[in-house]
Amino acid sequence: MIRPYLDWQPDIATSVFIAESADIIGRVTIGADSSIWYQSILRGDVHDIVIGERSNIQDHSILHTSHGISPCVVGNDVTIGHQVILHGCEVQDGSLVGMGSVIMDQAVLEAGCFLAAGSLVTERKVLRGGFLYAGSPARERRELTDEEKHFLKLSAAHYCEIARNHQKTQAE
Repeated sequence: MIRPYLDWQPDIATSVFIAESADIIGRVTIGADSSIWYQSILRGDVHDIVIGERSNIQDHSILHTSHGISPCVVGNDVTIGHQVILHGCEVQDGSLVGMGSVIMDQAVLEAGCFLAAGSLVTERKVLRGGFLYAGSPARERRELTDEEKHFLKLSAAHYCEIARNHQKTQAE
C-alpha cells in the first residue's frame, strides 16, 4: 500500500522495488534503485522518512519518526536487515543493520558502520563508522576488517540485483 497522509504524498523513484505487502505512508522519500521488502512499514505521518539510493529495507522492518524531533534518514548503499526498527534515527552511507536490531531517536550510525543482529542502539548514541557494534545496549566491539568493509559494499549491491529480479517476475 502506498498512500498519502494529509497533504503529504510519498516521493518514490521509478526504479525502486516495493513488495506488494509493504506499506509506505505520507512523508516518505525513496531514492533510485532502493528496495522495500515484504511487510515492511514506512510510516511518515509525524516527520520525514528519507531513504537514499541503492539501499534496502528488508522484510518486516518498521521505520517511524518522532513528532517534531527527529526524522528517519537512511543513506545510500545501506542494508537494513529483517525485522529492524528504525525510529527517528540516521543510518549513514554504506552501513549494515543486522536482523532484529532497534535504533532509537536521534541515534546515528556513521558511514560504514556494522551493527550486529539483535542490537539495541539507545537514544542519541553515535556509533563510529568502520567499527562493529553488538549487544543491548550496543557497544563497540572492534574495528572492521578489510573483508567486512568489502562485504558492506557487496550487501547493498546484492540486494539491488535481487530487487531487479523481483521486478522482472512481477512484470511477467
